[in-house]
Amino acid sequence: MNKFGIGSSTIEAELNTIKPVTHVIKPIQEAEYRSRIQKACELMKVQNAQAMYLNAGTNLLYFTGTHWHASERMVGAILLPNGDLYYIAPNFEKGTLLDFMAIEGEIHCWEEHESPYLLLNNILKENNILEGHILIDESAPFFVYEGISKATGLSIENAHAVISECRMIKSEAEIAIIQALMDITLEVHKATARILKVGITTKDVEDFINEAHKRYGIISGSYFCIVLFGKDASFPHGVKTPKPLELNDIVLVDTGCSFHDYISDITRTYIFGEANNYQQKIWNIEKEAQLAAFTASQIGHICGDVDLAAREKIASYGLGPDYNLPGLPHRTGHGIGLDIHENPYILKGNKTLLKPGMCYSVEPMICVPSEFGIRLEDHIYMTKDGPKWFTEPAHSIENPFGN
Repeated sequence: MNKFGIGSSTIEAELNTIKPVTHVIKPIQEAEYRSRIQKACELMKVQNAQAMYLNAGTNLLYFTGTHWHASERMVGAILLPNGDLYYIAPNFEKGTLLDFMAIEGEIHCWEEHESPYLLLNNILKENNILEGHILIDESAPFFVYEGISKATGLSIENAHAVISECRMIKSEAEIAIIQALMDITLEVHKATARILKVGITTKDVEDFINEAHKRYGIISGSYFCIVLFGKDASFPHGVKTPKPLELNDIVLVDTGCSFHDYISDITRTYIFGEANNYQQKIWNIEKEAQLAAFTASQIGHICGDVDLAAREKIASYGLGPDYNLPGLPHRTGHGIGLDIHENPYILKGNKTLLKPGMCYSVEPMICVPSEFGIRLEDHIYMTKDGPKWFTEPAHSIENPFGN
């Protein structure tokens, strides 16, 4: 163990101290789903779109509260600019769809041998949509796009501009859910550091993180989990056969959970033992790069500015430049919400303007090939006065949680 508590406890002791807290987290209410639909309709009118198709998945969930995973069978909904909503599903799934549906709408069903695309076209015709263009959810599989295109003969455009403009701007209710989940995951990170010991495997740690999330009330456990020791940490998303923990290894833990459909995502990287001068130097540069990205996150700036600020800070120390290693091999961040990676992307060349309500990660990882990697990941949410952290950034390589 070190003087800051890393390696100071046991798995059993840490799990026994955790109490559930999710009972106080409030889900999205029906009124908010209806306001999302209203905003989408307003944007559709600006584009003169005649209809928008939402495919099963998080886009359908976002606007209608309907939980349904995409599959080889078309399930989705048609939204008209006047707010009318028409669901399309296999006939044998109608009862299940009714059970999962949060915002009611007419359900139009097709039998297995029938075409759901012709059914969609009939819905459009019944609403006198005979010309113009319609929008299709960009997450829809190609077979759905092709089927709709052939069946309707209408011009088809990407619904990205409408959907992303809605989903990128989080409401107070969304931010509250995400904040609660980030708080839980940060506590799991702190407990994880305390259970470390020489010889512990990444599987041991992953299992603990999963169970710890459950003890906090996240029934599904960890939404994802990456645990890497030593040189394995130089590979951003892991290796085939991860090594067990040794003294003086870098420890990288990236994890999160999901509750009420929203997601947390935090990465901490620190030393188990004593950091050498080079490890200390790279960790400090990473922290400076993260702060530079945070400072560049200002209303009216573009997403690309944030990525550039982190990259320039890293390059000022002779690392990189661009995607070269040692340096930052990927984008600086990603949006978060119903999906763990969603718009806006904090990426070079992305001209999306930063607006209040946007939530995204700041994680300008520095990789030193075959030696180690340092990723400090916290998320921010934009306010009219600038960026706010969901979680307090790490303090130092030996005292990441400020103990």
